[in-house]
Amino acid sequence: MSDLVFIAFPTEQKAEEVRQKVLSLQREYLIELGDAVVVVKDDKGHVKLNQMINLTATGAASGALWGTLIGFIFLNPLIGTAIGAASGALGGKLSDVGINDQFMKDAAAALQPNTAGLFLLIRKMTTDKVLADLKGVGGTLMQTSFDETKEAALRAALSAAAEAGTAETGAPAA
Repeated sequence: MSDLVFIAFPTEQKAEEVRQKVLSLQREYLIELGDAVVVVKDDKGHVKLNQMINLTATGAASGALWGTLIGFIFLNPLIGTAIGAASGALGGKLSDVGINDQFMKDAAAALQPNTAGLFLLIRKMTTDKVLADLKGVGGTLMQTSFDETKEAALRAALSAAAEAGTAETGAPAA
């Protein structure tokens, strides 16, 4: 069973930085992700999803390759490439893997304008090591499917940044 985590950040850059950190933890086999999406809410309230994989482009490339090969069989590779690319792009646009896009847009409506968030679909994780690496990254936990103890531990790890900023400067962290 997978767990869903949604963390709000003040900027898109910070959300992307944390996503890259989590992806590096995945390369170390400390966490296994089903999806990691950065959402950005602009000043007009529009929500944009920055997916890890662009399925439309991937589908178009794959479709173009297969269309070319089939086009060679019928002695018209250019038409095969065009038809394959179009059908692959359409198939990629219609397929949805990981977290449901509409769910993310609905949840991201709670973000303040000009802020961002990070959705993580976590299949497995070594909780203590992952939380130690995420300690101090900041952000506000918006939603999670963790049990109460894991959720409290994640909140504590994220809020460690605010406490560290206060202790170092003597002023509240922004």
